[in-house]
Parts: sequence; C-alpha cells; structure tokens
Amino acid sequence: MFSTELIIAFFTLTLLEIVLGIDNIIFIAILAGKLPKDKQNFARQLGISLAVVSRIGLLFSLSWVLKLKEPLFTILETSISGKDLVLITGGLFLIGKATYEIHHKVTVVHEAHKDGKAPASLFWMLAQVIAIDVVFSLDSVITAVGITDNIPVIVAAVIVSVIVMLIFSGAIVRFVDEHPAIKLLALSFLLLIGVLLVGEGFHHKIPKGYVYFAMAFSLGIELLQMWQESNVRKAHHTTKPSSEATTTGH
Repeated sequence: MFSTELIIAFFTLTLLEIVLGIDNIIFIAILAGKLPKDKQNFARQLGISLAVVSRIGLLFSLSWVLKLKEPLFTILETSISGKDLVLITGGLFLIGKATYEIHHKVTVVHEAHKDGKAPASLFWMLAQVIAIDVVFSLDSVITAVGITDNIPVIVAAVIVSVIVMLIFSGAIVRFVDEHPAIKLLALSFLLLIGVLLVGEGFHHKIPKGYVYFAMAFSLGIELLQMWQESNVRKAHHTTKPSSEATTTGH
C-alpha cells in the first residue's frame, strides 16, 4: 500500500521533474529549430525519449551514481568528485552553446547553406542532446534520491513527467520558434542554468528557485509586451477601414 509520505513524494518528484525537464525542452527546441521542418518533430520526440532513458538508466545504476560523489582531487581547497566534473563540463557546454546562439541571433548570421548540411546537423543535434541529457539526468536523479529512496516511485514520477513533456513540448517548441524575443529569453535561461551547474560543481549552490522566479518574471513581462503589441495591431486594423471610408466619402 502507498503511504501518504510516498504519495506526497510522488507528486513532489513529478512536479520537480517537469520543472527540470523544461531545461531539456528549451535546449531541444533551440537545436531542433535548426533542422528541416519534416525532421523537427522526430528530433524533439527522440530527444525527450533519450532524456527519460538516461534518467531511468541512472536510477538503476544508483550505486555507480553515488560513487560519483566521492572526491577525486582538490582544486583551491575544493574537493572535486565525478559528479562535480560532469556538472562543470555540462555547465560550461551550456554557457558556450547559449552564448554562441545568442551571438548568432543578435548578429543575424545568414544560413545560406543550411539545407546542404541538414544530415550532419541532425547527427550533431542528437549528439548534443545525448550529452546534455546525461548532465540534466544526473542532476535530476541525485535530487530525486535526496527526496526519497523508493526507486519505483522515482521511476513512476519520471515517466509521468515525460508524458506531460511530450504532450506540451510541441506547443513550447512552436511558441519559442515563432517569437524571436522568447527564443533569446530561452537562451538566456540556458545560460543561467549553465552558470548554476558550474557553481554547483564547485560547491557554490545558488537556489534554483531564484533563477526560475527571475525567468518566470521576465517571461511574464515579455508576454504582456506581446499582448500589448497584438492589441495595438488589432486597433490599427480596426480603425484603418473607418479612415478609408471617411476619406472616400469626402
């Protein structure tokens, strides 16, 4: 029988996995947007599927995962473990990738030969997704184990969260692709997550809640701006025919 404690742990973990999974979806959305339209849906679903496989795989390798927390060497009086190395490497990768993509968007680089590189782009995209999935999955699994040591509950929470992500990932990807400002905001979010991972790797923990709140606040402001612009356009289209009718009458 499920106890109240296990039920609370399940819902807490499910919510946590969905929040942490947003990082994955945003990263996959940015990469999938570079592929031909007919491959984007396949790449997105495959990327999320790889995320759940890596999470569940790490769960059933808990003895190995926990060994990653043992110190390997020391840098400036800070003990660095295998887990720390993975987080630092993944964080630096995210910082580099997000910085490159932001620079690419801001400087408006023309992708003249994009179609010719489509097959290589798909392979490279999947390679990046696999690499970052391992980083996010490791962080997610270690966090989950800190909440409960009941593996079936953790696996169930991961599966439910992935189903939710699969349902809403298409809408998230389309929304990010259709709005350049949101895409830049998403890249900034990935940049911050990269900084968090590097900080965590060096044992300087920054509460993720602060970052999520800051990004949610920024997203809210951006959505209000988009809503205002939409209302202005509607008002413009509404008044334009009236003005033309008045001019014709004279």
